Amino acid sequence: MGKWVKACAQDQLPLNDMYSFDVEEKKLLITNLGGKLFATDRICTHAEADLSTGFLSEQGVRCPLHLSVFNLENGTPQNPPAEAALKTYNVKIDHNEIYVEV
Repeated sequence: MGKWVKACAQDQLPLNDMYSFDVEEKKLLITNLGGKLFATDRICTHAEADLSTGFLSEQGVRCPLHLSVFNLENGTPQNPPAEAALKTYNVKIDHNEIYVEV
């Protein structure tokens, strides 16, 4: 088990939006897709692009560089050129604060 770190307040992550932050040398991305929260690595596994500058859709987060889409639930790429999955993290809300287990 990892430790829970505070990422942001709930109001900093509106519906269908993304929030990026760094903790313990990890670059992380939290998404609020349809009211469900997900946390993944923020850097694309294909070409190291910052996914926080990408696009969020029902399919997941789309890399701004080569347009691979990553499933937010399990991190798997949905199309090439990315082949490796993003690492995913547990998320919880406590007293209107969002925490990620790293």
